[in-house]
Amino acid sequence: MSAVSTPAPHRLSRRLLAELLGTAFLVATVVGSGIAAQRLSPGDTGLQLLENSLATGAALVALIIAFQPVSASFNPVVTLVEAGLGRVRPTEAGALVAAQLAGGALGAVVANLMFELPAVEVSGHDRTGSGLLVAEVVATLGLVLVVFGALRSERVETVAYAVGGYIAAAYWFTSSTSFANPAVTLARTLSDTFAGIAPSSVPAFVAMQVLGGLAGLLVVRLLHPSAPPVPSVTQESR
Repeated sequence: MSAVSTPAPHRLSRRLLAELLGTAFLVATVVGSGIAAQRLSPGDTGLQLLENSLATGAALVALIIAFQPVSASFNPVVTLVEAGLGRVRPTEAGALVAAQLAGGALGAVVANLMFELPAVEVSGHDRTGSGLLVAEVVATLGLVLVVFGALRSERVETVAYAVGGYIAAAYWFTSSTSFANPAVTLARTLSDTFAGIAPSSVPAFVAMQVLGGLAGLLVVRLLHPSAPPVPSVTQESR
């Protein structure tokens, strides 16, 4: 099925639901495991980051495997790169991004409530500095290359393991701990905990993520100039 063909309304609605739920569970994992790590390992930032990264990487593998038959981007940058590759219509991309943003906010609220915190507590964790901004470009560029490189492999099902492994590693090799996702970044402003980010830090982070995504789109086109179209990660396959 062509990813640029107009899907039936019920199919688009299922894709929107998959993106909303998948992104919600992803953010709930990031925020919830951050809160748990902070409580279980007080005073040990390195151990907190290890716990947070392992939980996030493992959840990504599970979520992508579970939702990929319908839609499993969970990231506005990935969806916009798909649109740039002609795999998703612009109007569909806009709807999918809206679902991801809504899902991210829902996931943060649920994570807060699970740990008996206020449903919404604006983060005061400032994340500033040129190094962190460079890191977000690098993290997002790498994510785009991993996603679309894995999708072009002979075994598309490996994309879940590639993405989960990459994000778990990127928590450590980037100074920003690899947000690499505008929906997740915005959602993390709603929790004043280990995984939070102050609203004032968000515009620069998102700008660098978009820049990394654009760079990733360019590199994907250079690496695969005549390759067959990749299977869409936001197009229902059934």
